[in-house]
Amino acid sequence: MTPEIRKFVTFDEEILIEGFKKADPAWRLFAVAAVVKNPWSGRFVEDLKPEIQAYGPVLGEALTQRILALAGSSDAIEAYGKAAVVGLDGEIEHGSALIHTLRFGNYYREAVAATSYLSFSNTRGGANCPISVPLMDKHDAGRRSHYLTIQFSIADAPRDDEIVVVLGGATGGRPHHRIGDRYQDLKELGHDLENPAAI
Repeated sequence: MTPEIRKFVTFDEEILIEGFKKADPAWRLFAVAAVVKNPWSGRFVEDLKPEIQAYGPVLGEALTQRILALAGSSDAIEAYGKAAVVGLDGEIEHGSALIHTLRFGNYYREAVAATSYLSFSNTRGGANCPISVPLMDKHDAGRRSHYLTIQFSIADAPRDDEIVVVLGGATGGRPHHRIGDRYQDLKELGHDLENPAAI
């Protein structure tokens, strides 16, 4: 049992000026998507596990290889995330099944030596719908400069019986970030930063 992948799509944005000021260095956001036939389309399936176990590693490895090639190296990726968009004959659960498994996400996480979880979105839509991939720092979930969203669309996907599975990344945070990190707020509100369990 292997996923039927119709195509791969890449998105690559290089930002030279952000907020009327030069971005130095240039800021890149990029994503790789696989357009996959939904094995559960049009019917209710109680046990999704066989397809999860079969599809997760194939998609995780294929997309990770492609996004690393797009980035140039694993070290170039500071922020990362994942997404799934299910076509109209599928459930949100179907997209979740493919991306919310360690058999999928661990390929990317380990390749970039990340320690934080992969931020995510899972939605349903038709062809050319917006695909939003939320990102965050691969090591620090409280680093607000790296709270980002990549948005793009694929003109002919997802078809009703397809799922678009995506990995996203960025070479850094917003070039001129100036709202601080989560930790300043926590400190101002009197939280004990030495004891994370208390937060």
